[in-house]
Amino acid sequence: MQTNTEIGYNSKVEGDIVITRLDAALDWCRKNSLWPMPMGLACCAIELMAAGASRFDISRFGAEVMRFSPRQSDVMIVAGTVTYKMALAVKRIYDQMAEPKWVIAMGACASTGGMYRSYAVLQGVDGIIPVDVYVAGCPPRPEALLDALIKLQEKVAKEPVVSTLVVTSMFNKPAELQPVES
Repeated sequence: MQTNTEIGYNSKVEGDIVITRLDAALDWCRKNSLWPMPMGLACCAIELMAAGASRFDISRFGAEVMRFSPRQSDVMIVAGTVTYKMALAVKRIYDQMAEPKWVIAMGACASTGGMYRSYAVLQGVDGIIPVDVYVAGCPPRPEALLDALIKLQEKVAKEPVVSTLVVTSMFNKPAELQPVES
């Protein structure tokens, strides 16, 4: 007796169509394509570099494209001690980043000033820019940074995208555009 065994791809069962919500598809794309802007200010920057190496491989999470241009990145990773002298540069670079943008404070010094209780050290980078995820440690291990990246991805996936979009026509003048109400 001969049996009909299917091997490989069955187009009748799977088809060529993926059905999902637009919001879910955009969230998936956004959370898996975070481009970090590394702000390596002290010893935590070595651990940040190690997270990009082959042993820890930050590219598994879609964040391997380290951009040193604020206009091409959407996640700022502040790694290390932020002095008052450097705080203005950090704030300026954060302001130059396009929306939406997120911040990871990596290490005790970036989160709270660390062991430095002096007039020259900012006691937490959240005094000048909003921080989304804090990474504990002095210095934190690369695994801790990857865990923070996963937490940030979860946060990004929960943010609404479609409800914040404003659809405009090419025939409307900018003065006539009205925001879409949810």
